[in-house]
Amino acid sequence: MATYVTVGANDHAASTAFYDAVLATIGWASHADFPGWRAYSAGGEGKDFTLWVARPFDGRPATAGNGTMVGFMAGSHAEVDAFHAAAMANGGSDEGAPGPRPHYGPKWYAAYMRDPAGNKIAVVCND
Repeated sequence: MATYVTVGANDHAASTAFYDAVLATIGWASHADFPGWRAYSAGGEGKDFTLWVARPFDGRPATAGNGTMVGFMAGSHAEVDAFHAAAMANGGSDEGAPGPRPHYGPKWYAAYMRDPAGNKIAVVCND
């Protein structure tokens, strides 16, 4: 198994619809799907870094961690813009519209959002 991170989902269908849409903008797709769990990776190949979207094992509601964020790399400013637009169209909430973030570096272009369960995610291009 590759390195992975898991984010919680309260409404699995809403969360996976969100990630299906936003991750497609950077060439990611699902490569594994089990009841209450879905895995995503670059190209849907299941290699390298993997994002799991899942209902918590303990049966309690998923909650977003304060200070926790998952960041995805994009290949262009257009991909950052598309990722953010897909997030907004699929139940996400804005935490920072696409644009330059010169305080992180001269080429840093990013957007920040939350998924339907409140997990904070980012998409970044630093070309």
